[in-house]
Amino acid sequence: MFFLRWIAKGIIFGQRLWCRLKMGLLRPAFGRHGRHFIFDPNAHYTYQNIEVGDDVSIGAGAVFMASESKIIIGNKVMFGPNVIVVGGNHNTSVVGKFMYDVHEKRPQDDQDVIIEDDIWVGSGALILKGVKIARGAVVAAGAVVNKDVPPYTIVGGIPARIIALRFGDIDSVMIHETTLYPPEKRLQKAALYEAFVDVEKQSKRFS
Repeated sequence: MFFLRWIAKGIIFGQRLWCRLKMGLLRPAFGRHGRHFIFDPNAHYTYQNIEVGDDVSIGAGAVFMASESKIIIGNKVMFGPNVIVVGGNHNTSVVGKFMYDVHEKRPQDDQDVIIEDDIWVGSGALILKGVKIARGAVVAAGAVVNKDVPPYTIVGGIPARIIALRFGDIDSVMIHETTLYPPEKRLQKAALYEAFVDVEKQSKRFS
């Protein structure tokens, strides 16, 4: 039993070592990447169309696809396992052809996905084409995000809707912004008030 345990530890160590080596070899394949970028090297990516900032981690089982658009990820972003980001769609509008045989794209079929700074995307979330997830937002596990997510909001559900403000009130968000960002990069209160109004509206709608 003791011997088998050491074999198991050796296999685990070897797997981790190979994973780190493979990660280092694959990083340059991305369109751009910053410092401290950690990802599952066995997951599926359209590497050249993905741009990644500093301090980004992508969990196991990810699928990030954007054949004719881009997936742009900011700094300090965390993705849980099995997150899917899709920057494109099939053209389903052609009469007289099987969808499988349609290769022509419309402008609206492929749109960039933008995920800004300080974002946490929970396990199993799906983010679709054209979506912008603004700074400080949280996407709950299993959410299907098909429209823009305002800053410092928590979204969840299918399709994703605003559940709450991340810090509960705008004053706390402003303290967070003041602590982390220089004046020229801080969000304006007006933009945060818009997000707060959306939270109030959706809370009444789903209560």
